[in-house]
Amino acid sequence: MRLFRLIQILLTLAWYRFSLSRPRGERLRLAFQALGPIFVKFGQLLSVRPDLIPEDIALELSKLQDRVPPFPPAEVEAALREAFERPHTEVYKSFDLTPVASASVAQVHFAVLPDGREVAVKVLRPGIRKTIVKDVAVLYVMAALVERYTRDGKRLRPTEVVHEFEKTIHDELDLLREAANASQLRRNFADGRLLIVPEVYWDWCHQSVMTMARIDGIPVNDLATLNKLGIDIPRLARDGVEIFFTQVFRDGFFHADMHPGNIFVSRDGRYCGVDFGIMGTLSDEDKNYLATNFRAFFHRDYHKVAVAHVDAGWVPRDTRVDEFEAAIRSVCEPIFDRPLKEIYFGKLLLRLFEVSRRFRMEIQPQLVLLQKTLLQVEGLGRQLDPDLDLRRTAQPILERYIAEQSGPRALLAQLKEEAPLWAKALPQLPRLVHRLLNEDAPRRLEQAILQIEAAQRRQNRTMIAIVVLLAIMAAAYILRI
Repeated sequence: MRLFRLIQILLTLAWYRFSLSRPRGERLRLAFQALGPIFVKFGQLLSVRPDLIPEDIALELSKLQDRVPPFPPAEVEAALREAFERPHTEVYKSFDLTPVASASVAQVHFAVLPDGREVAVKVLRPGIRKTIVKDVAVLYVMAALVERYTRDGKRLRPTEVVHEFEKTIHDELDLLREAANASQLRRNFADGRLLIVPEVYWDWCHQSVMTMARIDGIPVNDLATLNKLGIDIPRLARDGVEIFFTQVFRDGFFHADMHPGNIFVSRDGRYCGVDFGIMGTLSDEDKNYLATNFRAFFHRDYHKVAVAHVDAGWVPRDTRVDEFEAAIRSVCEPIFDRPLKEIYFGKLLLRLFEVSRRFRMEIQPQLVLLQKTLLQVEGLGRQLDPDLDLRRTAQPILERYIAEQSGPRALLAQLKEEAPLWAKALPQLPRLVHRLLNEDAPRRLEQAILQIEAAQRRQNRTMIAIVVLLAIMAAAYILRI
């Protein structure tokens, strides 16, 4: 923006002086840390996309996943005392004040409960709520400037996007809410076939402290250890895609912070999830819309993709479907059925931005969290197995979801859900009909008669007008003769 050109020059000069002593990746990481939790999360997102940013920067930003400078032990003790209203030595049998992981919003410590169960305890950073409020205020200012001074400002709807992000980040500051998220996700994957979710111990939870079962897992990006243990890495990549699509389409409730600092692998090759502060939800309408688009894309039915966008109001109603279809085809065909290693995601994003600008496509704030998570999942899959084919992995899951939503099983499920309501209403039906006939029939009959009379009057006026018009025409004809 020209408005900030002078400020940019001054900052560049100041940063250049600082940059002489440190590598660029470290400078960027330190900048994100200094700017606060929101920018740390942005760094976490970038860290899983070495295809979008230089590898040395991605490697340095990966330290933001769980190696942000921790807060001191004295503050940990104070936070625990405030939460439980007594010293932590009376709450836990033992508690290690040295954190095993430290991120932007909280840090994690290992402990042992009085009955001997080993647990992981998440403690919120002191003063983090005030920091988040300030950071969000800065984002609102930036969003307002983008809307006012850039060509695409209104189309991108940055203020609404920040509003959605604000709700998400404030939810993350309530660890009781996170504990409830973990419990829900644990129920959704109760069979434990694909995903292990640690049990929450509610008696040791508070808004600023969360206690859950300790897991024995290897970080998902520690490929050397995974290979040494004989873990099937390609299968692990496919399982990750299945977990994501299952959460989205089956449950409408998904883990929305899937960077390597939050994803582990058990020694038998199953995923282990932690950190459930950011969870996304989707309405049935959103799920059906997404399923329609994904399925049409998988079948290369770009016309259906274009129509779905127009019907949903994502592009203006006056958009020519054939032109929009051709633009979508030009973006999607070059990447169809290619493994991840052959897809240059940066170039793809630029093409998508060009198409969205040309057709005035608006950002959908309610889906930004899903899009960000999909970016993380695709980046994680790229690191695990560059030969992964997203379409072949995801399509069976999607087809299964659509069959369940529209087939006989869906009808039976809906009948089963509605049956209690019908059972209550059916015995009352004769009485309700009798009451309707007795109480409402005269009024309805009177209204019908009035409507008929009004229609008859309109018809009479029309006939009179026609007769008069014919008489005038006949008189004019006679006079001419």
